[in-house]
Amino acid sequence: MRTSPNRLIATVFGAVYLLVGLLGFAVTSGVGFFATEGNNLIIFEVNPLHNVIHLAIGAALLSAGLKNTTTARTVNAAVGGVYLLVGVVGLFLLSSPLNIIALNGADNVLHLASAVLLLGVGLSLDKSPATARA
Repeated sequence: MRTSPNRLIATVFGAVYLLVGLLGFAVTSGVGFFATEGNNLIIFEVNPLHNVIHLAIGAALLSAGLKNTTTARTVNAAVGGVYLLVGVVGLFLLSSPLNIIALNGADNVLHLASAVLLLGVGLSLDKSPATARA
């Protein structure tokens, strides 16, 4: 994992998103599953559906990071693409009844930043150990 940025980023992001998903449930009691306005987890608005999504993404990233470089690259790029879409679409959903994952401005910034990092790493090539020695 030390020679693969893809595996490292997938593992770290996976662990963080799993933790955020679990912590989110501590602040969303009494919030509807699809509520358009959630409770704040620091500055990020979450509802139970948002927490479940964080858990699923965290599990996918963590398992990919622990598996191998090719899987980590694929999952990083896929999750990065999804986050790019969510970040852009989220800009138009903020005050909408379609905002079923309770997005706010801070969520959109985080999703776009995550997209840039995950896509950047996922679309790049890891150096193989043979290439790194040469």
